[in-house]
Amino acid sequence: MQKRSKAPARLLAVVALIGAAIAIGAVISGADGGSDASKTQEGKEQQEKKRTKASSYVVESGDTLTAIARKTGIPVAEIIALNPEIDPQILIAGEKLTLK
Repeated sequence: MQKRSKAPARLLAVVALIGAAIAIGAVISGADGGSDASKTQEGKEQQEKKRTKASSYVVESGDTLTAIARKTGIPVAEIIALNPEIDPQILIAGEKLTLK
């Protein structure tokens, strides 16, 4: 009886293992939506570009502090710091918020 070489089977196992690792890596990187570096750069550009020059904002019906922050480009924490008398949970339409 002749002895068979196990080299092809071992090589195929290594190739399959590498392929599985690449596939798993691709799934994981696709699940998080891409690179964090590009997201932070986009966020900085949007914040710098969108910041309003207005010194005040009049609350509209249905507004939230988050929505106002997005519209004006001013962070929620800064809006709260500039307007300590407002209740962040209850914004009243027509209320005037200081932005600067």
